[in-house]
Order: sequence, then structure tokens, then C-alpha cells
Amino acid sequence: MAAIKCENLTKKYGNVTALDGLTLEVPGRTIFGFLGPNGAGKTTTVKLLMGMSRPTAGRAWVDGEEVAADTPELRSHIGYLPDVPNFYNWMTGAEFLRFVGELHHLPEAENKKRSEELLALADLKKSARRKVGGYSRGMKQRLGMAQALMNRPRVLFLDEPCSALDPMGRRDVLNLILKLKETTTVFMSTHILSDVERVCDSLAVINKGKLVTTSTVSGLHSRFALSSFEMEFEDDPAKFVPVLEAQPWIKKVEKLEINHTPGLRVQAGDVAQAKHSLPQLIAQSGLGLIRYELTMPSLEDIFVKLVEGDTKS
Repeated sequence: MAAIKCENLTKKYGNVTALDGLTLEVPGRTIFGFLGPNGAGKTTTVKLLMGMSRPTAGRAWVDGEEVAADTPELRSHIGYLPDVPNFYNWMTGAEFLRFVGELHHLPEAENKKRSEELLALADLKKSARRKVGGYSRGMKQRLGMAQALMNRPRVLFLDEPCSALDPMGRRDVLNLILKLKETTTVFMSTHILSDVERVCDSLAVINKGKLVTTSTVSGLHSRFALSSFEMEFEDDPAKFVPVLEAQPWIKKVEKLEINHTPGLRVQAGDVAQAKHSLPQLIAQSGLGLIRYELTMPSLEDIFVKLVEGDTKS
């Protein structure tokens, strides 16, 4: 059974369509990246899935239960970290978690034990008696993650969990997210591509409220990425370009200048043929070869193509 399921989920604000017919399934016990540029509809989707906003059309299910405006049972076993979590700065970290546990009606002994477990998980045990107002942004984000886990959620929603963190803070939060897959399904809304590559099992790309594609990171590479061969030469390769363009297994040839050294980038439609034939053609050209490398586009390159609607080249 899918942990999260949407059918034609739509949200309009007057004449503006924030989410346009989203149909999606997220498997259980996975980290799912919900990827899109700012304003794509990511936060709108999270709010609809949590019952914090009513859809204009369509339906959604989380952990097998249909999401409605008043779903207290559902909210008892989901967790949520907003993009900018708010705290009572006069509380200590330990006091804040105990307060959240009381909101979940945890018995006192269980509340104390769970708070201590999560302070350790979030690497905040040494800072548990400090006031939250003195925490760094990364510490606050980890504390926000801890509060989202107080009720042992079966599905956890994270809205841009690393967007304003420095590299060390991002590393700590991502490491924490990776630990969660054993016990919960994580739905992570983000626009940071490197975070998706690091922690997500699968992903969906959304743009202007519409679903563009669902895949794994490796699946995106295999579906949309053309392999490129980059070469640097001692001499100007201008006369070599027509020779390459005449090959039926080559799709595109670009002239480059890499550190003031002339070069070429060749996109191959048939990578196996290119691996076999390109070295022979280079040898026949008489050009002095400095560097020869097969490169793959980054997830960022593919994401830009998807968002701009260019997945043919």
C-alpha cells in the first residue's frame, strides 16, 4: 500500500491555480523528494496532504486514510517540519520537546523518555538545558525535526528542511533524515538538487503546479541524459568539427575553451559507437590530444531541461 496517494489533487486561489491535477503515489519506508523551483506548488501540496488546506478538486490518502478537513486520527500519526519552524525562545530544548509531548498526550514517563531519545538523535543532548533563543539555525532545524518525531509518525512531511542552512547544518540535517527511513516514510519538499541526490530513493518534479515526472535519480540520468565526450587539444580543432558532424552517431558538436586551451564537447546518440570510433577519428586528425573524458550531466542539468520543457536534446 502506498504511504501517500493523490488523485487529481487541485488547488485554486481565485484565478490562480497553485496545484493542477496532481496524481502521485509514494511507497512506504522511503525518502521521497518533491522537487521544484520556488513557487512550483510544493508547500501547497504539503498543506493539502496534511489537511491544513482544502483541495478545490481531487482526493488524497496518507497512510491509508483519506485526508479531510478534520482528520484528528490522521494527524496523530504524521509529523511536520515547516520551512521556518517557530519556537518559544525562552524555553530550553528539553522543555520544548516535553511541551510537544504533552500536546500529543504522551504519559509523563513516556514523554520524558521520548524527549531524551530525540535529543540524542538530533545531537542536542549537550544543549538540552540551553534556551532555544540561543540555538544556531542548524540546531533549531534539528530541534524542529525532533518535535516532528515526538509521536513516532508513520509519515513525516519536511518542507524545505535545508534551504537556509550552512554546509555543516545541511550535513547534520541530511544525516538525521537518512536515519529515519527505517521507521517512517519521509516526504521531503525541496529545491536543492544535491540534497535529493544524497538522500532520496525516488522523486517527483513539479513546475507551475503540474507534475513533470516521477523517477529515481539514476532513472532520470538514464532517461534524459545524453553522454558527452570532452576533449582538449594542443591545436585549434576547427577543421576537425566537420569530420565529427558527418558521423551519424554524433548528435551535437560544441567548441570549448577550457583554461585557455581549445577543446570540443561531443554529444553522442550512440555511446558505444562513440567509445569505439572517437579515439580513431582523433588519431586520424593529427591533433595533439591533451585530455579525453566521458562526462554525464548533473541532476541540475536534467532538472533545468525538465522545468524548461526541453527533454529531447
